[in-house]
This record gives sequence, structure tokens and C-alpha cells, in this order.
Amino acid sequence: MMKVCVQGLWHLGSVTAAGLASVGHDVVGLDPDQKTIDSLNQGKAPLFEPNLDDLLQTGITKGRLRFTTTITDAAVDAEVLWVTFDTPVDDDDRADVDFVLNQIKSILPVLSDGTVVLVSSQMPVGSIRKLEAFACENLANKHLSFACSPENLRLGKALDVFLNPDRIVVGVRTEEARSKLEKLLLPITDRIEWMSVESAEMTKHAINAFLATSVTFANEIASICELVGADAKEVERGLKTETRIGSKAYLSPGGPFAGGTLARDIEFLGIESQAKQLITPLLTSVKVSNDEHKNWVRRKLLERFPDLKGVTVAIWGLTYKPNTDTLRRSLAVELCDWLIERGASVQVHDPVVRQLPESWLGHVVSYASALDAVLEADVLVVGTEWLEFRQEAANLLSAAKPNLVIIDANRHLQTAVVSLGLGYVAVGTPLTSEG
Repeated sequence: MMKVCVQGLWHLGSVTAAGLASVGHDVVGLDPDQKTIDSLNQGKAPLFEPNLDDLLQTGITKGRLRFTTTITDAAVDAEVLWVTFDTPVDDDDRADVDFVLNQIKSILPVLSDGTVVLVSSQMPVGSIRKLEAFACENLANKHLSFACSPENLRLGKALDVFLNPDRIVVGVRTEEARSKLEKLLLPITDRIEWMSVESAEMTKHAINAFLATSVTFANEIASICELVGADAKEVERGLKTETRIGSKAYLSPGGPFAGGTLARDIEFLGIESQAKQLITPLLTSVKVSNDEHKNWVRRKLLERFPDLKGVTVAIWGLTYKPNTDTLRRSLAVELCDWLIERGASVQVHDPVVRQLPESWLGHVVSYASALDAVLEADVLVVGTEWLEFRQEAANLLSAAKPNLVIIDANRHLQTAVVSLGLGYVAVGTPLTSEG
């Protein structure tokens, strides 16, 4: 068992704290927001994540987990400080790195001599070196060690990813830091990829840049498929059965990537490249392509309804991803805003969202039932791929107008609605695929 301080308690931090406590460590969570701390001490996570509240409550009940806003209370005896702030990102995918750096610097003077500072917050390569320089200049007598383990969580699947990882990437400077972090991480997995700090920082950027490039590649291919009569899912099968590519490649045609995670790393790499006068045309084009693909649903709506005024659009799912309750950076929310501007009548259903944005008042009607949201609708758009929507979709004929068109970028409902005879459009389906 180790004494660990987890600093920064939104999604990444609350999952990390609960996960560490569940494998036997003595964990104190630290965050400057009193409201967040009060909620966590009651076993309630700051956002919805399956089974997270139960794991928090178990850790608290067993005495292995508590939360505080007081730096000295949290950090003074910690063997490891695990930094888990969800780095703030603005609407242009620019991260507020200074916020995280300043939060870390504020706690360093309180740490015990020899503490290992493990940073998982998403920050650009070179950030650890900045912290080391600060510590060397101001706290040399503490002999702090800095390490990097890039976060790898996914909303809606975070606990499984944390407790059953493919592997954990860790960048360290010294054997002493490695020894302490082995003791911390071995209760979770022995599959640890040890490397230099800069390589660990860069690994996260490279993974997200690769995934972002794969998504945009697949969707550009899918857009051409729509025009030439090919089916992008069949093309995907052809790609994935190529041994040089593989079955797990990130090549499914569908919606664009949303949220700040992938875009943030593309932005990090762009800034770093520009600072060194390096031209990276491939990475630069990824965001441009993805931003254009965000208009796919809008294009499909306008192809069928050139004037959306008076058209009734049903939206199933509003959250950024299924199994979460966050609306920030949600493409479904952006679509609703766009529909309101064009005079459409919008009817929505989401399994967990109960409070709609204030700007939607008088323009959007929320329904507790997915099928009720489709009544009198001209078109149904799948905004978030909640699993229960497949069961609801099988009963669409009981509520839908005969000429209902379903716009389902990721083919989430395809199997459920294939025999219903309704119009159906997905990314990469031929233009003749309507019912």
C-alpha cells in the first residue's frame, strides 16, 4: 500500500482516485473546488461514469479514500503526487496549460523530500522539463522526481480502461522513481512500457494524432463512397482484412471526432512544429478535414429539406458520448443550435440529460420517451449512440410517420431498422440507400 495524493478531481482524477483505492492504496483527492470535494466525499462523482459512484463509496467506506481542498492535508505525507487535472480547452481546441502548471507548482513546496510527481494531465511535450526547472531553481533540497504517464481513459468506459489497461505508458528519469511507480502500478498491471519522460509525453500526442488521422481518412473515403455508389462499411472490411492494416484499425466510417481530446493533441503538435519552423502538412490537414465532416448531418438534412423552417427534427441523444452526462463539445448540441437558427422544430430525447440549455427555451421540446420524441417528426437524427436506442428503434413504426428519414452517421440503428422500410442514411452509404 502507498500513500497517494491525486490532484485534480474531474473525470480523470475521480476515476484515478477511486481506482487506486480499489486496489489497496491510501488515497487523498485534492481539488480547489469545494463543491466538487463535498460531492465526492458523499460518494458522488462530478460527472456520470458507469459504476464510478459505487467505487467511490466503497473506497470511502473502507477508509482508503477521502477528499479535501487543503493542500497540506492532502500532500504532506504523499509518496506519489498523481496530477490528474482535465486540462481546460477552449472552443478552438487551445489548452490552458498554464492553469495545470500553476496548480502543480502550488503544491510542490508542501511535498515530502523524494516525492515522485506523476503527471497524467494532457499537456504538450516539454511540460515536465519546465516543472523540473522550476523545482531545481526553487526547491532543490526536496529532491523531487518527475514522471509522465499519459492518460488513456475514455468517457463511458473509464473504470475498465483504468483497472484493465492494455498497458500503462510511463516516462521516468531515475531508477528510484521507476521503483516507486512500479509499487504503485503493479496492483493494476505488470504491462508497463517504461521510457523517457519526453517519449511518454510524445506517445500521447502520437496516439491521438494517429487516431484523428485515421478518423478523417475513413470519413473522406466514405464521402467518396457516397458519390460513386460504394458502401464504406464494405470498404472498411476490405481495409481491415489487409494484414498491413489489421482488424482493430480506427477506420470505421461515421461522425467526426468531437470533444477536445484528439483535437487538443493535434493543436499541441501544430504549435510545437511552428515554434521550430517545421512544416507538417498531413497533421495540419486533419483538423480542416474533420471540421468539414462536422457538416455531414447538415448536408444530408438540406439535401432533403432545402428550407428547414417548419420541419420537425427528432434528435436521439445529446451527450458528448454515451454513458456520460456531459454536453460540452457535443455535436448533437451544436446541431440543435443550427436547427434552431434555421427555424426547425426540434424534439429531443436523452437517457440522462434532464436540463436543456437555457437558449433552447421555447425552441426545443424534451421527451422522456425516445418514441414520443419521434411523433410527427419528418426526420430522426441519432445524436449519441446510447445502446438502448437499438431496442427503441425496433418499435419505430408504432410512432413514426411513414415517410420518416433516419440520419444515423455511425450506423448505430442499422440492424434494428433495416426491415422497417423507412428512409435510412449513414456515412458512406450510397446516395440511393433511402427506403
